Amino acid sequence: MNTEQFGVHLLFDGYNGNAELLADKDHLTRLLTEIPRKMNMHTIFEPVVLEVGPLNQKDPGGISGFVLIAESHISYHTFPKRGFVTADIYTCQTELDSEKFIQLLAEAFGTSDYDTQVIKRGLRYPSENLD
Repeated sequence: MNTEQFGVHLLFDGYNGNAELLADKDHLTRLLTEIPRKMNMHTIFEPVVLEVGPLNQKDPGGISGFVLIAESHISYHTFPKRGFVTADIYTCQTELDSEKFIQLLAEAFGTSDYDTQVIKRGLRYPSENLD
């Protein structure tokens, strides 16, 4: 059986972010509307963005957002009181302009300090139906 790569998963952890941007629900909703368009992806369901209060010592609260795209999804969790954001982008495309995505996220969250990982997913995805 022939196989191929299924997709790409980009992980973004931003530090020392702009607390105002990380707490701005309208700004963060626009982000989930604009980024798929800028990355030639296709939104298939309106973004969901929720304010979440403090849950425990590690989680002082923030905003969580998610948008379902035809290619998979984009999500984030912000922690304004800590200047931290964690985001992930998963696409079934075999290529992703990771640098462009990272710059868009860094700008949107107001951070120039971040860690990223790019993971190839589904390395043995069947290239044909199994029936």
